[in-house]
Amino acid sequence: MVHFNSKRENFLAVTLLLLLAAGGLPQEPQNNQRSSRPLQMLVLGDSISWGQGLKTQNKTWHHIKVWLQERTSRTVVERIEARSGAVIERSSLINNLTSSNQEVNVGLPTLHDQIDNALQFYSDPSQVDLVLLSACANDVGTRTLLSASSVGQIDEMVRAKCGAPMEKLLLRTAKVFPSAYVIVTGYYPFFSEQTRNDFILRGLGRRFFRTQADSDVRMSKSELLEGLTLNSKEWYDASNTQIAEAVRKVNEEIGHNRVAFAKIDFPGAYSFGAPQPRLWEFNRSFFSMALLFLSFGKVLLPANDEVRRDRYAGCNELYEKSKTETSKEKRDRRAIRLTCRYASLGHPNRAGALLYADSITNILRSSGFVARSSH
Repeated sequence: MVHFNSKRENFLAVTLLLLLAAGGLPQEPQNNQRSSRPLQMLVLGDSISWGQGLKTQNKTWHHIKVWLQERTSRTVVERIEARSGAVIERSSLINNLTSSNQEVNVGLPTLHDQIDNALQFYSDPSQVDLVLLSACANDVGTRTLLSASSVGQIDEMVRAKCGAPMEKLLLRTAKVFPSAYVIVTGYYPFFSEQTRNDFILRGLGRRFFRTQADSDVRMSKSELLEGLTLNSKEWYDASNTQIAEAVRKVNEEIGHNRVAFAKIDFPGAYSFGAPQPRLWEFNRSFFSMALLFLSFGKVLLPANDEVRRDRYAGCNELYEKSKTETSKEKRDRRAIRLTCRYASLGHPNRAGALLYADSITNILRSSGFVARSSH
C-alpha cells in the first residue's frame, strides 16, 4: 500500500487519478493541419505516367495511391493531367491536334500546359504532396530514335530533348508546387537480344518504324533486330543519364533533395517480344494468328492491351474521313490512324506497371516521405 507523507503528495495523487479518469496523460501535439487532410497526388506526363493500355486499377499511379493509403492511413486524392503522346514543350514538330480521350497519342496539352491546368485546379498549390512525372520520350520520338543510324545521333537527340528542357520542367514543377516531393521516372529498352526475331518483328519494323528495312538495301532479320536492340540500349542509357543529371541540377538549385529519379531496372527478358515481357505486344492467340495467315497479312494482329476498343474509337473519331481529302491525304490519314490504334505496343503492361510502382515506392520509403505523411 502506498502512503503519502504530505499534502503536496496527496494533491499530486489526486491530480494523477483525475487525469487517468479523463482518459490519460496529455499526448504530444500532432501536426493536425497536415495529417487530417487527404494526401494530394498530381500525375503529369506522357503515356508512361498515364498508363497506356491499362485499366485504371492496373495503372502505376493507382498502385501508388493504394500503397500510400495503406501505409499512411490517409486518403489519397489524385489529379491526372498526364496523357498519351504529350511533349514537354510546343515545337514545329508536333501538330495541333487534341483529343478528350487520354489514350489517343497527341502532343497537346504539353507538360507545361498540364502544369497550367493543375494550377487552375488547385486553390493552394502548396497543398500538393506528391508529383509523379514522366517526359521527353515523345520529344525525341520513338520512331526517330529506333531508326537512328548511330548511337552518337541518339546521344545528341537525347541531350537536346531530355537535358535542358527536362531541367527547366522539373525546376518549374518544384517551384510552383513548393511542398511537393517530385518523382520523375525513367524509361526502358524497347527491344533486346532476347526479342523474338520472327516475321512479326520484321513486319512491325517495316510498318511502324522508319528503319533501313524501308530502304532499297534489304536487311536480314538478324541485322534488323541488332539495330533495334543497339538503339534501344543507347536510348535507355542516354535517357537515364540525362534525366538523372537534370534532377541533380534542380536539387542543387532549390537547395534540397525534393526531386528524385526513379530508374527502371529492365533486363532483356522484359523487352518487347522477349520471354518475360513487361510491355504490351500483339495478341498471338490461335484465332488471331489464323486470321493473319488466311488473309495473307491483310488482317492485322490486334494489340493485347486492356482498353484497345476505347482507344480505337478515339482514334477513329480524331482521324475521321474528310469529304475533300485527296488520295495521298487518305493514305496519310489511314497510316497515322493505324499508329494511333497501336499506340499501346511497347508500353508497360500490368506487370510493367507494377515494376514502375515498385521503383517509386522504394523511393517513397527510403526518402522518409511515408514516415512524414503518416498520422
